[in-house]
Amino acid sequence: MEAESRLLELGILKEIAELLNKGTETDEILSDVLEKLLSVTNLKTGWIFLIDEDGSYRLAARKNLPEALSRSNYAPMCAGECWCIEKYRNGRLAKATNIMECKRLEDAILNNLGDTAELTHHATVPLRAGDEKFGILNVGSPHKTHFDKEELALLESVALQIGTSLKRIKLAQREQELALTAERNRLARDLHDSVNQLLFSVSLTAKGGASMADSAEVKETFAYIQELAQEALNEMRALIWQLRPHGLENGIVSALRGYAQMLGLDLDIQVKGVLNLPGKIEEGIWRIGQESMANCKKHSGQTKMTIKLAVERNWLSLEISDPGCGFHYVEGNELPSLGLKGMKERAERLGGHFLIESAEGRGTKLSAKIPV
Repeated sequence: MEAESRLLELGILKEIAELLNKGTETDEILSDVLEKLLSVTNLKTGWIFLIDEDGSYRLAARKNLPEALSRSNYAPMCAGECWCIEKYRNGRLAKATNIMECKRLEDAILNNLGDTAELTHHATVPLRAGDEKFGILNVGSPHKTHFDKEELALLESVALQIGTSLKRIKLAQREQELALTAERNRLARDLHDSVNQLLFSVSLTAKGGASMADSAEVKETFAYIQELAQEALNEMRALIWQLRPHGLENGIVSALRGYAQMLGLDLDIQVKGVLNLPGKIEEGIWRIGQESMANCKKHSGQTKMTIKLAVERNWLSLEISDPGCGFHYVEGNELPSLGLKGMKERAERLGGHFLIESAEGRGTKLSAKIPV
């Protein structure tokens, strides 16, 4: 009997390991693994919280949550505190725990949020790989108020597998980001060493030709060629900046000022709070700032521009404005340019939102709010 139980457990772990090794999309993998775990253990309900180093959490996967926890797009699961997360944060959740009454369920009953499907308890297991922790796995069933040692051991084994997979995905994403940065730097070097130098040579040659020409028409043609070459050279330098943001190592404010100076913009930067930003958020703000300054240079008819950055209560607020010609825009309509779409997508990829306010003759204001 014990041998059969052990074989069954090994079979479950093998199936879950195969699922974990299939993909690199965290939420999709967690959802598939949770579904498999519930089906092979005959448990009814489960959910996974991923928890950041600062203690903030998000609901990454869930299966068969009762009505009381599913209402308003799972709002009862996405806000507030509970005992399992509290124990995880203070280091008291080191292994599979048997059993924790669910504060979220108790709150749902107290506030008449709906049917709880007679779910009252759940087991809680930390997700970890070595000393690194990623979140918690919770499972339960109606009327089940106890998990035996074998069940807890199985849940702990599954949780370790999940933690190892999350570590693998994290390392793969970091390697991918480093490879992308290296490729951008290589492309920036190639553009600088080839196309940039050619455009500079064209500009100098046109300038020399204009000085030697006797005909006014020929002088005018050379001057026009020089003007086009200089404009293309400026565009190329701006592109190289976007590929390889020199100065970002000195902080986002320094980088934005340097880029504005290169474009010939009179930039006023106002900072509130301490800008100790994660690298991914800093780069996202940098790219949004670059695109907005390039748009101002090309379209606004103004050289003045204001950027306001503020960090308050774990939120970064970004506001970019210029007093230029503006454009007709109605909230909810399709964005009028790829640049604006790109800025919106960057903000949303960072978990934030992006707003546009503009009207013809009244300037433009772009604003983003991003969690940090």
